[in-house]
Amino acid sequence: MARQKTYEIDMVHGPIIKKMLAFSIPLVFSGILQLLFNAADIIVVGRYAGNNSLAAVGSNTALINLLTNLFIGLSVGANVLAARYYGAKNHSALSNTVHTSMFIALASGILLTFIGVIGAKRILIWMQTPEEVLGLATLYLRIYFIGMTATMLYNFGSALLRAVGDTKRPLYYLLIAGVINVALNLLFVIVFEWDVAGVGIATVISQIISAFLVIMCLRHEESAIRLIFKKICFNKRTFTEMIQIGLPAGFQGVLFALSNVMIQSSINSFGDIVMAGNTASANIEGFVYVSMNAFYQATISFTSQSLGAGEIKRIKKILLTAQCMVFLVGILLGGLVLLFGRELLSIYTESANVIEQGLKRLEIIATTYALCGMMDVMVGALRGIGYSFTPMIVSLVGVCGLRLVWLATIFQVEAYHTTTWLYLSYPLSWIVTFLAHVVCFIIAFGRVKKKIEGYHLPES
Repeated sequence: MARQKTYEIDMVHGPIIKKMLAFSIPLVFSGILQLLFNAADIIVVGRYAGNNSLAAVGSNTALINLLTNLFIGLSVGANVLAARYYGAKNHSALSNTVHTSMFIALASGILLTFIGVIGAKRILIWMQTPEEVLGLATLYLRIYFIGMTATMLYNFGSALLRAVGDTKRPLYYLLIAGVINVALNLLFVIVFEWDVAGVGIATVISQIISAFLVIMCLRHEESAIRLIFKKICFNKRTFTEMIQIGLPAGFQGVLFALSNVMIQSSINSFGDIVMAGNTASANIEGFVYVSMNAFYQATISFTSQSLGAGEIKRIKKILLTAQCMVFLVGILLGGLVLLFGRELLSIYTESANVIEQGLKRLEIIATTYALCGMMDVMVGALRGIGYSFTPMIVSLVGVCGLRLVWLATIFQVEAYHTTTWLYLSYPLSWIVTFLAHVVCFIIAFGRVKKKIEGYHLPES
């Protein structure tokens, strides 16, 4: 038997906690570095270009997520399939997954660039973006979407590497790209005075660099995960399997983003000060979210590999371990963010009014964010055992539906038409959706166990 590669992790055997930490910690830092791309944009424009520029960059976040989450969801399908075939040692199917994934990444990136560049202004108008922010927001959004193909290639490539347990090299590549991004932000905004265009161009360049490094990594792999350019093609069977898992995941991401776009539209109605405070706060919260999200990613990969290897009894242990970890991370980091909220917000802006608005959001979100992480881990477990449509439906009702109902009812009452009541829709939707996912997992796991127990996928 060949010696396992240093960057790969055997998720099917041995201690779960140690291996999950080895898998998740690089993902935490990777997520933080990705956020630093956006944080660098926000901090630089907030400090050197003013509140309008800060609001213009930040108000695009929900919209960017709305337009990209469908396709990033497909990368979840690629991750699940690749991990399952890796666990089952089905090398032919794993290779097909790699090359079909790269085809989808290229196609989706080109499509998103077209949509983002052509439709930017119209979509921002639909979101009630204030007139004083609209021009800058449109410019930033168009530049950002020029780099969307690179973003898709990085996301799909990283998903494939995660499937075999490699979370370290994507971290190294993001570190390189992140340093370049920060340097270019300072150069383009402070020296060249390009305002939001400067931060947009810096972000695109950094995205291209990270995508190039991930692709070169896959090109030099020696196993079935190796990328061979001439083999990139559309495999109908692989694509069908991928969308069965990834499309519901993508739609779920779209639903989350849609509800956030609706909330962002409501925030926009309060003016640029509230928008800027919300932007800075949301960016700080993002560092907590990506730390929790690493355990969601770990749950998917560990569960998928165990399912592929026929180790069905290990799946419950994986879920319980991930839930304990994500709860501790959410409580600890959320508490730290709340404790040092004023100091953290002052990094983004010197405006006392903007800081106060940011603190209003942090007081609600930071104290309850662990619920969001626990909800996501349940989703990861369901997707890992092949149930992707179920969490999409639950999220449609529990997250998107509940928030929209909240906006249409409670928030419309004059006494509750405040940012505080607007932000309360988040924790309420998290707890309801988490409990629904728990019930769904119990039912789905019972079915999978009955079907697979005692059965192991054959080697190719």
